[in-house]
Amino acid sequence: MTATYQTINLGSDKLQNALWDDFVNDTQSGTFFHLSGWKRVIEEVYKHKCHFIYAVSQEDNAEQKSILGVLPLVEQKSLLFGHALISTPFCVYGGVASDSDDVTTYLENEAIRIANELGVDYLELRYPFARNNPKLTEKCAHSTFGCELAESDDAILAGIKKKQRAVVRHSLKNELSWRADGDVDTAYDVYSESVRNLGTPVFPKRYFAALKNEFGDQCDVLTVEHQGRPVSSVLNFYFKKQVLPFYGGGLHAARALKSNDFMYYQLMCHAKNNKDAEFFDFGRSKDDSGAYKYKRSWGMEPVALYYQFHLVNAEALPNLSPNNPKYQFFIKMWQKLPVWLSRSIGPYLSKYLG
Repeated sequence: MTATYQTINLGSDKLQNALWDDFVNDTQSGTFFHLSGWKRVIEEVYKHKCHFIYAVSQEDNAEQKSILGVLPLVEQKSLLFGHALISTPFCVYGGVASDSDDVTTYLENEAIRIANELGVDYLELRYPFARNNPKLTEKCAHSTFGCELAESDDAILAGIKKKQRAVVRHSLKNELSWRADGDVDTAYDVYSESVRNLGTPVFPKRYFAALKNEFGDQCDVLTVEHQGRPVSSVLNFYFKKQVLPFYGGGLHAARALKSNDFMYYQLMCHAKNNKDAEFFDFGRSKDDSGAYKYKRSWGMEPVALYYQFHLVNAEALPNLSPNNPKYQFFIKMWQKLPVWLSRSIGPYLSKYLG
């Protein structure tokens, strides 16, 4: 007998949200980016319409039916960047989290149904693993990086690839200090200047505050200072004994001081010693980009991300990459903006670029 499922929309009920998060915690494919808190953050900061859905069995007669799979979806609509349904924007991973392939396929087909009803250009599911749904088209353009965290600071240092280890050792002699706390203001100030220098619009400042407010102890900031002034800073997530440095950057002085290298090494040690983390998730990078090569220099090997797409009104897969030639003029102009101006107008663009 074929199993039948029912789709339920996640609302604001606290018990429903707690059950969603319990499922994400207990399911192998559940990631930090599947947590229900992302719905509240995205709705509060960006005002995007969220379609967080989960599946239950129609044969389940319990008053509170057991969740079998979850799928966070966010609708983004812009005249400039198009109309999309994404799982999940502003996040590295997404797609269905479930222990059942049947449930996964069911929720994927539900996402396709919703995408068609909304009349979007395309549906995007950001899986970290391959899928086999013939209704989806796969595009592997990014890779993720990571490593197990050794038992001591010295062992963590010894595990870094030789050339990069020498850079970290150099940074340890540069009179740098670090602190880990909830200072999202400093993280934002450093990050916003860093991405301006890359020619990328920055997120609104309230986004960083909302992330810290929503995720509490699962979110902190590690800041590196030189002579009492911040030079590098990174906002981090902690989930399932992993640390995920997510929004990080450095000021102009960071390159000479090697403070970004110092920052990531100290984060590894801090996460192991103070957060009980066992794995360092260095996040995604565009294949063969500068960030991709930098992460490989630490001795971490790339793992492909299997993003899945379903075209609705679009005729081709989207290409919002900074490497797209049509964005090169915009990037060069953006790099010349005063930082204060980039912080003012950047959020109006970045809300569609997550």
